[in-house]
Amino acid sequence: MYPEAYVAFLHEFHTTRDYFECHEILEEYWKEDPPHQRKAYWVGFIQLAVALYHQRRGNGKGAKRLISNSLHLLEADRNVLTDLGLDEDAFMMLLRTLKKKMDEDMPYESVMLPFKDQALLSLCQDMAEKEGLIFGQESNLSHTFLIEKHRLRDRTDVLLEREKQIERKKSRGM
Repeated sequence: MYPEAYVAFLHEFHTTRDYFECHEILEEYWKEDPPHQRKAYWVGFIQLAVALYHQRRGNGKGAKRLISNSLHLLEADRNVLTDLGLDEDAFMMLLRTLKKKMDEDMPYESVMLPFKDQALLSLCQDMAEKEGLIFGQESNLSHTFLIEKHRLRDRTDVLLEREKQIERKKSRGM
């Protein structure tokens, strides 16, 4: 009923709190559509995750910019929230509250997205249980890799792909 990537996003968002991974999951899914058919609301979810990632690591400027973008994109297409099993009004209130807290440089706090579809919530809770995780657990603020993942992750694949793209452009005379 729901895209697998979206369910994986919800799972990560509410268990590991690996917002960088949430971003990766949904960005890959979003890019599966041709550019002119991509849905902006997925970018809104991606930016929500990245805003929380930045807030958690103390990058207030990045967090503020991304939560504003997320709010703008999801407000513009808010009817999709119900289709995605979320409580539309509660979700928009959550985004506005997050924006206010980020604008006021409040410290990071883990949040729960407001589910409307109880079957989706149960699915996410079952996934967590099967992996030995706690659905809705607080973010581990002492987990350095989680907090600084963009700097500490293995980027070998990214760098190799970048080199291939450069070589392709050179071979085409660009």
